[in-house]
Amino acid sequence: MIFGFLPQNFEDTEAVAVAFIMSWHENEDGADRGMGLLAEFRRELYCSLGMRRDALFEACDALACRPERVHMLAELCLEAECRRGHGGLYDALNRGEVRIARLRRALDAVPLRGWDDGRIRLACDVSNWLRPEAETSPERLFCHCYARGRGNAQMIPGWPYSWVAALEPGRTSWALPLDAVRLGPADDATEVTAAQVRDVVARLAAAGHWKPGDPDVIVVLDSGYDLTRLAWLLDGLPVDVTGRLRSDRVMYFPARPREPGANGRPPRHGRKLDLSEPATWPDPAVATRTDTTRYGTAAATAWPRLHQQLARRAAWEHHQGELPVIEGTLIRLKVDRLPGCRDAEPLWLWSSRAGAADDEVNRAWQAFLRRFDIEHLFRFLKQQVGWTRPKLRDPAAADRWTWLVIAAYAQLHLARDLAADIRLPWQQPCPPGRLTPARVRRGFRRIRQDLPVPASAPKPSRPGPGRPKGSKNQRPATRHDVGKTVKREEPSKETRRQAG
Repeated sequence: MIFGFLPQNFEDTEAVAVAFIMSWHENEDGADRGMGLLAEFRRELYCSLGMRRDALFEACDALACRPERVHMLAELCLEAECRRGHGGLYDALNRGEVRIARLRRALDAVPLRGWDDGRIRLACDVSNWLRPEAETSPERLFCHCYARGRGNAQMIPGWPYSWVAALEPGRTSWALPLDAVRLGPADDATEVTAAQVRDVVARLAAAGHWKPGDPDVIVVLDSGYDLTRLAWLLDGLPVDVTGRLRSDRVMYFPARPREPGANGRPPRHGRKLDLSEPATWPDPAVATRTDTTRYGTAAATAWPRLHQQLARRAAWEHHQGELPVIEGTLIRLKVDRLPGCRDAEPLWLWSSRAGAADDEVNRAWQAFLRRFDIEHLFRFLKQQVGWTRPKLRDPAAADRWTWLVIAAYAQLHLARDLAADIRLPWQQPCPPGRLTPARVRRGFRRIRQDLPVPASAPKPSRPGPGRPKGSKNQRPATRHDVGKTVKREEPSKETRRQAG
């Protein structure tokens, strides 16, 4: 027997987190090792659940085994893996417990597929759980969403979640989610992302994925993030922040040395480089051309040691002392074609630590192009697994459901080399090792038959009488406002100027 039984007092064994997964026999390989890693992750998942753990675990199993899309939470009770009713599922999410810290450590212990240069690449992005009609749900924010057509962006109430996922080499639709935090009305997105990256890197080092002396971890982000402030908050951490800039930004070169005998304050900014004005672009320090199969010829030009001029407003309003000068490398990427786009506009990237060498510049923009794999993750979680489908009122219940979705996806990630290619009649055969998450999910039910199920059988019960027929609800739910709730201690300068 390769599977044992759970200890009787596993509720108090918080220190036992990653040891189960990392202690599998080194002489085992192939399917046996894959089944062992998957079984130990499921064991650790069950230990990460508190109250209503059996119902929560079976809901996670039903998510991973259901071959069709999940349209509502009650559909999971129709699966053979879920032995509870739909009322028990909602009760487990509303009153259950998920020990997120322990589940995070179990996710960090999942083996990562290495890159040729030995670097770990992480992608950060925000995905929204839209709840426009949930007036009784607290802590909703206005989420920026793109509608069809250019210039049709909308602000819809919902719960935004900040995600951190590990990327893989090659063209793939897999990205392992390592952390997810819901942004509240009082949270700053940049500070939350910086705390997530710091914690994820620390846990990856504790799990043995990164050791002192290894190359820095590359963190890629899309536009919308304050890259300069994020690099400032992550100072001292072995990470390289690489992200996209808007095409209307203005950057500055280092200030020239002060001439002898000059009076006044020394300059802090040098020559200006306006991303929208080619006349302000000097000759680049690096210019590379790379032939790609998907984008054609990719031409990259780079200017090192460029920084952004900061102002005392927004996040830097309460900064103590003089505002810093945070230098990085500015990269302009131009490709021949983009899938789904008629005209391929150039991309502007900024890297916090990329140097002026050709290989460093190419590594920066190639890592950014892999960032789009996290979009496949969001689409699979929303369209197939049904992450945003349940109509939950409590944001804490939404957090529990989010982590169950992550745990189900992690099991599919571990089982992708074990699943058979069960394809639909109109689908082409997929080579071994190249199965998509949807195809692995279609064959996960067969794999689960050989895995331990620590959840106990449900006890027979009778539903309560409910509200008497004809009576009215005497305690209506509270309605909550949407948006930020943080108030300024004193009005800003522009407000005082307008009031005066």
